[in-house]
Amino acid sequence: MIFVQLAILLAMILIGSRMKGIGLGVMGMVGLMIFVLVFKMTPAEPPIAVLLIILAIVTTAATLQAAGGLDYLVSIAERIIRKNPSQITFIAPFTTYFLCLFAGTAHIVYSLLPIIAEVSAKQRVRPERPLSVSVIASHLAITGSPMSAASASLAAILAYSSASIHIMLICIPAAMIGILASILAVRKKGVELDKDPIFLEKMKDPEFARSMDPTDVGVGRVKYQPKPGAKMAVAIFGAAILLIVLFGAFPSLVPYVGGEPSFSVGANGTVNLTTMIIMITLSASACIMLVTKTSTAEVAKMSLFTSMATAVVSILGVVWMSATFMLANEAVIEHTFKDIVTVYPWTFAIALFLMGALTFSQAATTRTIMPMGVALGISSPHLLAMFPAVNGDFLLPGYPTLLAAIDFDRTGSTKIGKFVVNHSFIVPGIVAIAVTIFVGFVLSDLLL
Repeated sequence: MIFVQLAILLAMILIGSRMKGIGLGVMGMVGLMIFVLVFKMTPAEPPIAVLLIILAIVTTAATLQAAGGLDYLVSIAERIIRKNPSQITFIAPFTTYFLCLFAGTAHIVYSLLPIIAEVSAKQRVRPERPLSVSVIASHLAITGSPMSAASASLAAILAYSSASIHIMLICIPAAMIGILASILAVRKKGVELDKDPIFLEKMKDPEFARSMDPTDVGVGRVKYQPKPGAKMAVAIFGAAILLIVLFGAFPSLVPYVGGEPSFSVGANGTVNLTTMIIMITLSASACIMLVTKTSTAEVAKMSLFTSMATAVVSILGVVWMSATFMLANEAVIEHTFKDIVTVYPWTFAIALFLMGALTFSQAATTRTIMPMGVALGISSPHLLAMFPAVNGDFLLPGYPTLLAAIDFDRTGSTKIGKFVVNHSFIVPGIVAIAVTIFVGFVLSDLLL
């Protein structure tokens, strides 16, 4: 019976991912209805904590966007990338990583992709190289940033006071080494641009050739002027990150309120980290609006804010369905896999990677699969080491950041192959994830 139920779960995820948008969420609810009405399963608890975390963090990021803070951060990243264009394959991925690490979202990479494509093409560096690694780097930043929903969700699942700081301690240096390995893996990938037949054919068009002239800085390009209050918004956002890190690093700073354990209060009587993150981020959002005179209407119109509804519906559906399946089959799953993951804990990373590829969501994958890792007895340090595996969303080239990189590369070097999975991101993605996890295991054994 478990195989029939698993087939239903996977079918709902596959259909939902093909529908895109809120498809994953609504199909998850269809699966949940089938489990409850047909198989008489008891519904699991809905993922309230992760939904509230997403609401809080994305609202704060959208406020930063409305105040001009994201544009200001992008302008800094652009200057770094353009400063040494010949080394763009090395500079662009790390610049992208730190930008997304600070912002807590990979979607900010859309602003950098056209810059990376333009600079690399004009330097006759194959754009596929810096573009592909930069996209992967933007995803890895999610599993290290204290301002990402995925990292906050894992901290809530692990449920110990310093989980947030441990995520950063392990995942950030591991990801940096993984990105470097990925850069080395693609630095000679494909033929050089000035020998690429597709590019040479495009260069026969005089207008295209003129746009590829290294001396052309862009017709009508206007120098960026920060929006009033943009720098202050970034400062407030940075202060919120610092507060979250401080509370994670020094549990003694977390307020003791006593009382019975609840959603907001831990077993030791202190306010739990999930509640602290929600309070800090939404308070930061209020401060940004008050100090920079950003209206609530502006925040509600931001692309990050509108994308929040999609994320909430998707995670509610797929996580609730998956949690119900896990709850009903917990004994079978534990009996089947516990011995394997006890001896070879790294094998759990495969499940994380494949679920990430199916759901296209690090937060949903974290909330769905990580509790099973805890139930199987995998240690917290090892779960931290495997956390970057949730970035399997590059396996199938349907994630928006991948498609955007392909669209921005006018040379045609960044592409989806004949067999779909042999696309420009597969090699840097697999190398980066594998090396990051390996280094994560080493660091977790040394530091935790």
